[in-house]
Amino acid sequence: MDTLAFQPDYAVPPGSVLAEHLETRGLSQAEFARLCGRSPKMISEIIAGKAPVEPTTALQFEKVLGMKAVIWLGIERDYRLHLAKEQEAKQLAELLEWAKEFPLATLRKAGIVPKGRINGNTVSLLLQFFGTASAQAWDEKYARLEPSFRHSPSFASKAKHVATWLRMGETQAYSAHMRTYDRDLFKEILHDVRSLTQSVSVDTFLEIKDLCAQAGVNFAFVPCLPKVPISGAAYWLGQERPVIQLSGRYKTDDHFWFTLFHESAHILFDAKRVCHLDEDIRHAADDKEAKANKWASDFLVNPKDWRNFIADSQFTESTIDSFCNSIAIAPGIVVGRLQHEGHLNWSDLNYLKINIESLWQESGTESMLAMFERLRNSVPLDTWDDLPDDLARNKKHYLYGFPKEAD
Repeated sequence: MDTLAFQPDYAVPPGSVLAEHLETRGLSQAEFARLCGRSPKMISEIIAGKAPVEPTTALQFEKVLGMKAVIWLGIERDYRLHLAKEQEAKQLAELLEWAKEFPLATLRKAGIVPKGRINGNTVSLLLQFFGTASAQAWDEKYARLEPSFRHSPSFASKAKHVATWLRMGETQAYSAHMRTYDRDLFKEILHDVRSLTQSVSVDTFLEIKDLCAQAGVNFAFVPCLPKVPISGAAYWLGQERPVIQLSGRYKTDDHFWFTLFHESAHILFDAKRVCHLDEDIRHAADDKEAKANKWASDFLVNPKDWRNFIADSQFTESTIDSFCNSIAIAPGIVVGRLQHEGHLNWSDLNYLKINIESLWQESGTESMLAMFERLRNSVPLDTWDDLPDDLARNKKHYLYGFPKEAD
């Protein structure tokens, strides 16, 4: 597609073109109407722009004037589209204050809306980003968030910021080529996901994405937006496309893994119609959140193992490492739980946790996760020659979710 093609901000009415042809040929409207087998009133209304040039009429014009019917229809189409755009521009101009409620700085940085003063085009691009044609359609689409807002006033006050964060995850999910959701397989795969806790790296996020995709679950990672205190979310796109979306809000591995398994519980056990938004998952807002917390805790650490461990009451780096090695889990997860249950102070042994933020921001460089997310949205498939071998070789995998190519 030629993005530099000239796009005029006007359109020629087909009636004007017709009037010019009649003048050139010295035909009156009444005589031309007789030649076409149409009423003079119809021809007059077409010239005045009150009636459209329909396919049958275009075929008649072609026979009498010699200009192809497809050209007449093209002129009519462009003119009607221009009128619709003019009308839409007036409507969009009335939504400037509505658009200001979105995190425009974030959207500008992501290239979703242009920099500069907000205008009708900004509103149009916002609606396009959300996949809605009007502000009313947007309200109806995101009405599903209202139950979650009741649990957190901070969400309700920043509804459009929350929706923006969710939409960024939705676009990742929609772009992936996914298998049909398999609940039993997902439960099995979560054991493989749990095994990743001991060796977190920049590849871990992609490994989680790959494993979840095998069971038809979309894993999306979207960093926190300003003023949006969300740890994670679980929701469904339609009836067969579950999404787990994390933000890395607290930046340490204990929160990251607990949130991941907490949201997994919502996908496994709760209704598809509900979007679960979680702010501080350690403090359950209702029974469903409490059940998701318990399931996540028990899945990460067997309850019997945990009872035996805390009965000893000796929580040092050595005892924690030994316990974690015995159950194959990261020390940071255990430290976080000990702190949450009051066995340790919040300042104790935090050095055993891993700062996951550093994995995509270390040394100021872009991680593979950030790279493939950026590339998926902006880089054509034929410009990958200068990328790392794995990304270049598996571009369709990272962009669209297809299986990796063999080495």
